[in-house]
Amino acid sequence: MAQPLKIRRLAGALGAEISGVDLSQDLPDETIAAIRRALVEHQVIFFRDQDLTPARQTAFGARFGPLNIHPYVAGMADHPEVMEIVKEPEDRINFGGGWHSDMSFLQTPAIGSILYAVQVPEFGGDTLFASQAAAYDALSPGLKATLETLSAVHSASREYSAQGHSAQKRKGMSVAEADGYVGEYVHPVVLTHPETGRKALYVNPAFTLRIDGWKTSESKALLDYLFNHCRYEGFTCRFTWAAGSVAFWDNRSVWHFALNDYPGQRRHMRRVTVDPWPAMAEQAREVELARAG
Repeated sequence: MAQPLKIRRLAGALGAEISGVDLSQDLPDETIAAIRRALVEHQVIFFRDQDLTPARQTAFGARFGPLNIHPYVAGMADHPEVMEIVKEPEDRINFGGGWHSDMSFLQTPAIGSILYAVQVPEFGGDTLFASQAAAYDALSPGLKATLETLSAVHSASREYSAQGHSAQKRKGMSVAEADGYVGEYVHPVVLTHPETGRKALYVNPAFTLRIDGWKTSESKALLDYLFNHCRYEGFTCRFTWAAGSVAFWDNRSVWHFALNDYPGQRRHMRRVTVDPWPAMAEQAREVELARAG
């Protein structure tokens, strides 16, 4: 019989730390189901003192859905689903150093990301998380009603194209695939979580270009307002890493921001990204098509 998880809430809007589980093991289905329930309830969950090889990390991630192979950043040779995120002491720019939601630039965005700390700096290198469900809840009824009629255009063009300004190009990470491949995809501005029914804002500064059907200049004022609103301190939690720590966040309702405040030190992380099961992805597409009329 699976032991119940020990869950300690970390902040008001989101975040919980889970203990009493070894993620490197072949966990029973009821434990995986309990972890998933904790994820959708708390939006981001954390584990300490884990020992995950790339194979163990992919095995754990695959219990929640198919694993994504990033279209622009090369994964490990033996584990293409695993991205190695390394900032060397001489690097000035870090990966993920701005508020964003992973993979919103895809036609079918990822549902979650699992980040494992291999090596962390002596100080700095925390990650911030922001609940976009809390951000939606705090809006006025009038603005909620307006936003629920809108969709937004997402693209990786600013981050991964030849003209983009992503740190990957400065770090030798593979971005050549982006040339001629970057597309634009439309998603609702307000996303209804398929597992909880809770609504969340689904725009982010890295990948949202404009409101669908609006000019970029027309979209700017509304998006700037939402971006500023969505990172309000009361919607956030902050995680301080140690080697062996794991963060698992729900990209459907969470932004994150990797802080770049550890000059001259090395930080080495590994990430796997979980896509929705095909039936869940098809259901989400049907909802978007129905919403578009």
